[in-house]
Amino acid sequence: MLRVGYKASAEQFAPADLLRFAVQAERGGLDSVFISDHFQPFRHTGGHAPFSMAWLGALGACTERVVMGTSALTPTLRYHPSVVAHAFATLGAMFPGRVVLGVGTGESLNEVAPTGIEWPAPGERTARLREAVDLIHRLWSGERVSYAGQHYRTVDAMLYDLPAQPVPIYIAAAGPVVARMAGARGEGFICTSGKPPELYRQTLLPALAQGLESAGRAPQSIDRMIEVKLSFHRDREQALHHTRFWGALALGKEEKLDVQDAREMERRADALPIERAASRFIVTNDPDEVVERVRPYVELGFGHLVFHSPQPDQARFLEDFCAQVLPRLRRRFP
Repeated sequence: MLRVGYKASAEQFAPADLLRFAVQAERGGLDSVFISDHFQPFRHTGGHAPFSMAWLGALGACTERVVMGTSALTPTLRYHPSVVAHAFATLGAMFPGRVVLGVGTGESLNEVAPTGIEWPAPGERTARLREAVDLIHRLWSGERVSYAGQHYRTVDAMLYDLPAQPVPIYIAAAGPVVARMAGARGEGFICTSGKPPELYRQTLLPALAQGLESAGRAPQSIDRMIEVKLSFHRDREQALHHTRFWGALALGKEEKLDVQDAREMERRADALPIERAASRFIVTNDPDEVVERVRPYVELGFGHLVFHSPQPDQARFLEDFCAQVLPRLRRRFP
């Protein structure tokens, strides 16, 4: 059965408002809520960046059934993996079966400013993530862990509060190397929509399958999750205008690689024409078009769609989405 979730736009809304929207998402019938873990937003003006792990604790206390997690958190630079393991073990113990740890290799915008580190090369970031996932899994075993990796060390580390069932780790990937890691080591795979179709068909999903095969795992053993960028509004022109806040998503890798300040990211994003700023989004006022536009992702095997809206009035978006789009998705993809 297709799962449908809500992406809590942490860079756009204050944490208390975001909590209210997430509670509304559960009441509207959505299955999951995911939040990013950024130290800085993509946009300085009107931007926000709450601490995801504290926010997830509040969300768990305010809801009853929705699955909740990060999409994504970097457990390698700002945080030592043992701290992430500790936090999510506690969340999992308090909210059994409802917590997901989504991880990725990160962005310089969020890791350099709070640490002063030199931003590592892609190979090192991938190696750090692989090591972090390994260490987190070991700490969740309940045993004392003395770990001596290339990047991380622990000495007789032990977590005393563990969930009855392990917290699944979802690995976010934008390229084949980390997608293979997700297949080999993750319980879930995360990517984002609005990129060239061949990236999913020819690169990410084949690499994911290679990772699954290398680990002797069945294809159905992993949750394939995609964040769907959707600007859905009764007025299509307004829907187009709303994407401006998230124009940074349209910047290419090379255009934002060296950006370590939200003000500079905002400047670069605002220089884009609105058509390019909106290029990652489905922009529409037609709920049937939403269903048709996400159909290719479902046909590729994505069984978990998490919708991210740029609309300033998130309560209205959720009301319209849950009344008009969600029932159509349930009927079309039972």
